[in-house]
Amino acid sequence: MRAYQITSHDTPPALADLPMPEPRTGEIRVRIHACGLNFADLLMQKGTYQDTPALPFVGGMEIAGVVDALGPDTDGPAPGTRVAVFAGHGGLAEYGCFEARRAVPLPDDMPYADAAAFMVAYGTSHVALDYRARLQPGETLLVLGAAGGVGLTAVEIGKLMGANVIACARGADKLAVAEKAGADHLLDATTADIRAEVKALGGADVVYDPVGGEQWKAAFRACNPEARLLPIGFASGDVPQVPANHLLVKNLTVMGLYWGGYLAFKPSVITESLATLLSWYADGRLKPHVSHALPLEQAGEAMNLLRTRKSTGKVVVTID
Repeated sequence: MRAYQITSHDTPPALADLPMPEPRTGEIRVRIHACGLNFADLLMQKGTYQDTPALPFVGGMEIAGVVDALGPDTDGPAPGTRVAVFAGHGGLAEYGCFEARRAVPLPDDMPYADAAAFMVAYGTSHVALDYRARLQPGETLLVLGAAGGVGLTAVEIGKLMGANVIACARGADKLAVAEKAGADHLLDATTADIRAEVKALGGADVVYDPVGGEQWKAAFRACNPEARLLPIGFASGDVPQVPANHLLVKNLTVMGLYWGGYLAFKPSVITESLATLLSWYADGRLKPHVSHALPLEQAGEAMNLLRTRKSTGKVVVTID
């Protein structure tokens, strides 16, 4: 089978012909039709992600496809079932073997590209805003990186939850995407005084931040008393430090969120969240935004779209 393999953290990944994998006990083999890309995939290539597997490995964290075979003593899902899987890695290939417990059956009318763009981005934002921050109707939600893979879903979900959503992104084109997803107010990260403009809008009750760096600092200073801040990632490359004395004075709460971590210690958080999200999708309340869909042969170009921040929403690699 063809696969986009990483053999070194210092050289680019490349397409390779690998043996067909065989599922072990507790695993399913999936014929992969689409793989959604995430910023974490770039970190894995460099070996800096917290869950980077040992070399060599195949990239791609989340996939959609059809169950092809079951491992020994594995109950299902049955062959022929359309599924999405949070794979962790191994998704940029024609086939992959994954833990059966990570598979979610798909609605019949959900395209593979939508499904591959769904789990990580929507799951992260829903668990962050609902389970962690307890976002309430009428509160003000500030979303940084609001046109990116997770940021755009935070805008969409925040609006569904009844929040007043401030979207911060770079440039008019990206802000237009955030506005279409439901943002009430738009801030251009390249020119805006984030602190001043958010405070002029009444301040932030919840901050959703996949960016870090200077934007985090500005958002932190624009928080209302008892605000909750969610560090989701650090696309800027700058991991901010939190002044504990400011937390004390304004009664602020910083809540870390690593969505995949719940699989290890509290998987019900993810399964319950995904059930809610898929029901919203079935009702037409969620509309995944895939700005680019490229074939497996162009996986490197797809990764570069993330690296250069030329995409909005999700980038998906299709595998026929």
